[in-house]
Amino acid sequence: MRGAVERRSAVPLLWLHQLPGWVTPLALGLLFVAGLMIPVGPLGAVCLMLVALFMVWLAYLTWPSLSRQQKAPRTLMVLVVLVLAIARTLGF
Repeated sequence: MRGAVERRSAVPLLWLHQLPGWVTPLALGLLFVAGLMIPVGPLGAVCLMLVALFMVWLAYLTWPSLSRQQKAPRTLMVLVVLVLAIARTLGF
């Protein structure tokens, strides 16, 4: 399965690599802020879920090369974004 994900990820990763270095972090930051600023409801949660999905995708691709100390913060970041998305959906 990992090989298939890596093959399918090659084109999107190449596309992201060709963008200016500030585009991806800016887009993720805007999605994150929009997810927190949009009034309670599914739209804010969708923005946050997109951020979490992107983070999970990158973490999955890099996971085998990471040390234990590098895996923990990535896992924690994804969990925090998912908790925020669930909280937005439930009205917190």
